Amino acid sequence: MSLSWRRLQAADPDFGTQLRDLLQIDMAISDEVEARVRDIIVDVRQRGDAALLEYTRRFDHLQVERIEQLCVDRHEQEAALAGLPAAARAALLEAAARIRRYHEQQKQSSWRIHDEDGSWFGQQVRALDSVGIYVPGGKACYPSSVLMNAIPARVAGVEQVIMCVPTPGGEINPWVLAAAAVAGVDQVFRLGGAQAVAALAYGTQCVPAVDKIVGPGNIYVATAKRQVFGQVGIDMIAGPSEILVYADASARPDWVAMDLFSQAEHDEQAQAILVSDDPQMLEAVAAAANRLLPEMGRRDIIAASIAARGAMILVADRAQAMQLINRVAPEHLELACADAEALLPQIRHAGAIFLGHASAEALGDYCAGPNHVLPTHGTARFSSPLGVYDFQKRSSLIAPSAAGGARLGQLANILAQAEGLDAHARSAALRTQAPELL
Repeated sequence: MSLSWRRLQAADPDFGTQLRDLLQIDMAISDEVEARVRDIIVDVRQRGDAALLEYTRRFDHLQVERIEQLCVDRHEQEAALAGLPAAARAALLEAAARIRRYHEQQKQSSWRIHDEDGSWFGQQVRALDSVGIYVPGGKACYPSSVLMNAIPARVAGVEQVIMCVPTPGGEINPWVLAAAAVAGVDQVFRLGGAQAVAALAYGTQCVPAVDKIVGPGNIYVATAKRQVFGQVGIDMIAGPSEILVYADASARPDWVAMDLFSQAEHDEQAQAILVSDDPQMLEAVAAAANRLLPEMGRRDIIAASIAARGAMILVADRAQAMQLINRVAPEHLELACADAEALLPQIRHAGAIFLGHASAEALGDYCAGPNHVLPTHGTARFSSPLGVYDFQKRSSLIAPSAAGGARLGQLANILAQAEGLDAHARSAALRTQAPELL
């Protein structure tokens, strides 16, 4: 099987158009999906647990009569962790420790500044009260998703972490339950789809309502998250996974090929792009990819992904490569080149940056420490990886002294009059009178 890469050259006059076409993907949701999700959300809001039981029977083919059957107790989580082989359990625990240590550095603190008249102003940082985590289920196995979503919430100080995972036919992956035990998840529910999102957003008799919902899911989950936003916070609406690798002549072609495969194997819409200023490297990676493809268990998905959205792009030099990277703003960026760190100041837009030949995107997915929930589809231009800061909120603090209130009252009075807001102006002016009462 020979892979069909799109070949582009940055020197071509119409390169901009070609690149735009390469990056384009239809993120629109059909009216049918929007309507079905809306109906499910309304139904869960109205009927609560009864609706959850009905949808679980219909969509997950799980015959349940009582809502308690959808609850996974802590003992089952601990048993799953204990049941893992020793090496697997050790790997899960070490990955969790590394993720926790990295995210500890992201905690924000409250602060104050003081004026000479005794006034002070500041910011109070508090954790969210509760968070809901959605984890894809069934035969899928995403313990890393549990760790990456739950651990930052715990580090932030979130008091209640609820997890929903669908269990088609009753199947629940022990790795996912073990990860929930390691990450400190409080409650686990055998719930999936739009109905799980609705339950977390509005609450039912059994499922607590939360303040924010995070975690990946299919089109119904993503649509439901979009529809409940405002009632609750959400992390992001992520598109298909993507990787851009910049490789110079020092790169290992087989390593680069496998790193591109690591994203292409996600699904047919995932995107793998190789950029190089060395035409021989492009050819070497293409040859390595063709040689390695038959060994891949998900080779059909990889081939379809590369045929649909994969590309090899020849640039003139490193400077042009950096310009291209910032234009793409990739979710994952690998700098498979000599002296990769020297390029870092030139990178403005990327979700996660992997520097040097020893660094692989897969390390970031599982155990390096940084979060693998990343902005996709160019949104790295204005958004960031999931982190502790996503589970904290900030309140402004305004505490003027009597003298400070009088001084600020004069300023606010003038500005409010300029805006024609009489009550604002008079409210501010009152602080300039009778300071002894303050």
